[in-house]
Amino acid sequence: MHHFDPSKEIMDHLVFGEYGGVNPSITDSSTYTFLSPEKMKELFEHEIEGCFLYSRHWNPTNKNLADALARLEDTEAAIVTSSGMAAIASAILQICSTGDEIISSRTIYGGTYALFKNFLPKLGINTKFVSINDFDAIRNNITDKTKIIYTEAVSNPLLEVADLPRLSEIANENNLKLIVDNTFSPISITPVHHGAHVVIHSLTKFINGTSDCVAGCVCSSKEFISELTDINSGASMLLGPVLDSFRAASILKNLHTLHIRIAKHSTNAMYVAEQTEKLGIKVYYPGLPSHSGHKLMNDLMNEGFGYGGMLAVDAVDEQTADKLMEKMQREKVGYLAVSLGYFKTLFSSPGHSTSSEIPKEEQKAMGLSEGLVRISIGLDNDIKETFGRIEKCYSEVGLIK
Repeated sequence: MHHFDPSKEIMDHLVFGEYGGVNPSITDSSTYTFLSPEKMKELFEHEIEGCFLYSRHWNPTNKNLADALARLEDTEAAIVTSSGMAAIASAILQICSTGDEIISSRTIYGGTYALFKNFLPKLGINTKFVSINDFDAIRNNITDKTKIIYTEAVSNPLLEVADLPRLSEIANENNLKLIVDNTFSPISITPVHHGAHVVIHSLTKFINGTSDCVAGCVCSSKEFISELTDINSGASMLLGPVLDSFRAASILKNLHTLHIRIAKHSTNAMYVAEQTEKLGIKVYYPGLPSHSGHKLMNDLMNEGFGYGGMLAVDAVDEQTADKLMEKMQREKVGYLAVSLGYFKTLFSSPGHSTSSEIPKEEQKAMGLSEGLVRISIGLDNDIKETFGRIEKCYSEVGLIK
């Protein structure tokens, strides 16, 4: 485990706004004035700290959020985007050109899989999917066209833990970029501490935490972020996935409670996982010694935030999974809904929702059961009482006798 307190760094940086308020003021402007034509010309040539041109490029509110996210992930810089998928697409398209290849974990978010499998080939960018901790398979798939190793720190939906130090070693040996989606494990894992070159989040999830907006970010070196925002060749600049400044300000406020929320999500998820396993039900959670990534997670994680708020329960078949989710909603355990990181518990059947873009044969190959129920555990104050209702649901659908 590692000692790391990004929450303190974020708060130290942003205690006072530019007018003395405890929150930075929101800049509600699409374009910005200049005192001289020369300064405008200069900004078209290169970035000038504190000087803004047009909000598709940067605006002060988005810059405040980006700076805070860079501190969260301990990177030199960051950008914010209008969705997690926009962040992924921008980073990939900045690095890859026609003819290039990506090596990706096969257990990734369905939207990412669809981007890699169905969309990028239209641009001549192809992806080889592997079991991400099969290092021989990764090495064997590297060619002179490979540019990226892509993984999720903790995978969606099976919660596999990627061996980031080993992946970084392979990436560095072959001059590749290691891109890590850290959406499931913000603050619990700091990927750059283990060799990641680019870190991506869907801010929609835990970082924002209130399920009221869609947003994303890319955290990396100052050099890479400057490439993404370059006026003439930057993917984020030219594709235009701009995050609204009011939403950026809202996310920034929620970011300050992330360390508290993740610790509570983790405590609650650990309790539900342990109690579910005691009942003889198959459960995937990296906090359990039975989980394949438990030891690795212990090596990678920052101390004090737990193993995250996501777990998955195998209800054996699709019909039982559907009944379980219906009953949990009726018992007010939470809501049948996609997404995650909300203060209420959310659950869905990933094979028929968030991973539905992945063909059935691929789902089977990666071990994604038809009966898998992915659960984002909420911030319930009395998780023991909540689990009593969950246990009742398990019993009513026949998972326990």
